[in-house]
Amino acid sequence: MDLSENQNLLEAVDARTKLAGSNKMEILLFSLGTRETFGINVFKVREVTKTPPITPTPNMPSGVEGVISLRGNIIPVIALASFLDIGANGVQTRETMMVTEYSRRTQGFLVHEVDRIVRVDWNKVKAPEGLFSGHEGLITAITELPDGTLVSILDVEQLLASAFGEENIPDLLPITNLSERSVFFVDDSAVARKEIGLVLDKLGVSYHHATNGLEGLDRLKATAARAQSEGKRLTDVLSAILVDAEMPEMDGYVLTRHIKSDAQFDGIPVVMHSSLSSEANRAMGKNVGVDAYVAKFDPAVLAETLRPLVAR
Repeated sequence: MDLSENQNLLEAVDARTKLAGSNKMEILLFSLGTRETFGINVFKVREVTKTPPITPTPNMPSGVEGVISLRGNIIPVIALASFLDIGANGVQTRETMMVTEYSRRTQGFLVHEVDRIVRVDWNKVKAPEGLFSGHEGLITAITELPDGTLVSILDVEQLLASAFGEENIPDLLPITNLSERSVFFVDDSAVARKEIGLVLDKLGVSYHHATNGLEGLDRLKATAARAQSEGKRLTDVLSAILVDAEMPEMDGYVLTRHIKSDAQFDGIPVVMHSSLSSEANRAMGKNVGVDAYVAKFDPAVLAETLRPLVAR
């Protein structure tokens, strides 16, 4: 697929809000000059273009080639092959750049070439096991296409944390007079789970977590059953549920729909915490009934969103 065809497809992204609740996502396939196929959620991609001249800058992290000026904004450009430790094995033309927006941050990713957009079922997207050490932590999931092609889906949160460091958590005012209720959060990214945990620790809130939507639903049902067996209301045990949008096995939209359609979770707010921060994604969250939508990762905003829910 050439770049103009790709751009035409990407321009239709906002029309894809109907995917909410379908447990499907669309990924842009690309290569890094090897036989392996990679993918990134199309909602993260603003445009695909030929690589413009890159200005090298001093003291950049390894794998960051430099910066470019894009419509008046200076953005960093990252060579994905360097981060995945396959630089010596590929063709490495780096002729194509994907401009991505992720957690309120814009950056360019250098790739060998882009292929096409495909739609996949989240229940066929699995957490990776036994990956090569060079990919460790940078691949969040694997899926198989109908033709047998395996696609490695990037964990952009981990990639950006590796390139620029993890987010600093500011001092947050602890919540006073807390009950024993806890927050339950679901996120497939180890970086995100660590950051959420640090925020909740500073607030003094206890928490439990799961790493994908299906595991999250099972644990929530187990929590509800345990509360019932102890003669407690679930609202006395659980103060809020925090869900990521895109996760293997079951995405956050379908998980939210399950929660909102189950009477035993009545009165427990669901907050969607996602790097997909466009209005289209907020609309998708609203369509499935989330009570609040917080873009990753702003620890102060996350804390202030959770504070009244936990303290109520």
